[in-house]
Order: sequence, then C-alpha cells, then structure tokens
Amino acid sequence: MIGARVRGLREERGISLSALARLAGIGKATLSGLENGTRNPTIETLYAVTAQLGVPLATVLAEPAATPTVHGAAVHATLLEVFADADATYELYRMRVAPGPGQLSPAHQPGVTEHITVFSGVLRAGPVDAPATAAAGGYLRWTSDVPHSYTAVGDEEVAASLLLRYPRA
Repeated sequence: MIGARVRGLREERGISLSALARLAGIGKATLSGLENGTRNPTIETLYAVTAQLGVPLATVLAEPAATPTVHGAAVHATLLEVFADADATYELYRMRVAPGPGQLSPAHQPGVTEHITVFSGVLRAGPVDAPATAAAGGYLRWTSDVPHSYTAVGDEEVAASLLLRYPRA
C-alpha cells in the first residue's frame, strides 16, 4: 500500500520515477522497488521521498488505526495519531532509539519542526551541525528542513514521543 500511495502522489505531481529518485537522493531501483512493493523502505527513504513530494509521512502510511510502524538504522517509530488544524498537519509517534550507531535522517520540506519529549534514556538529536542532548523529562525542538540525526547516548535505549509539525502551504 505504501508503494501505491507513493506512485499515486508522484504521478499526480507529474514527476518521473527518475526525477523523484534523484531529488530524494535514492537509487532509481530503490524507488521502483518501493513503488512495486518488492522492497521494504527504511524510515530514512520514506522521509526523503515524502519530503520531495511535499507531504507528511503519514500520507503514505497505512491508516492510523493500523498503528503503522517504521524502522530506521536506530529509530523505531509507531504512528499514534495524525491531526490537523488550519495551519498545519501533525503526526504523533511513540519512538525508541536503540543504543549504538545513530541514525541520519534527510531534510523534510521547508518549515517542518520536530518536537521530542524523552521519557527514558539520554537522546542526542537535531540538525547534524547543531544537535542537542536531553535526558528523561527533557524536550528537544528544531526545524527539520535540514539533515538531522538521532543517537542514544550510552547503553540504554531511549523511549520518547515525537511530534512532527508540517505547515500548510
């Protein structure tokens, strides 16, 4: 279903497969496999593609009632809710960040912000050139229209909530 949604959005916008792959910084074969359902995309790939399509990640995921989960190099996130107001669409995730090597995420579309509340562990996250650290009870916020990263500090898995705010054009 994710692949069909990506293909539909790409075709609605009149973007070729090659052009979207190039814009998203992924291989044409990767995008083709995603659209055809023969590859399981990582969260990094999905964010790269949806950013270029100008839509929130939830647009290509299953219905929220199905509690879709996405995995990346270190992040495991479960979509809890999608809601909107006149100015923006919001996605709320339950997030875990595994200890070890962190995760680099591509830029979202302009103006997107991320808001993380840490419940356990210590998280270092934010723009690649200026990440910040928060322990349990802490909060991080940044504009995520630049490459950004998530890293669990130490040996403990991080449990957190992630709220993405996508401003309306």
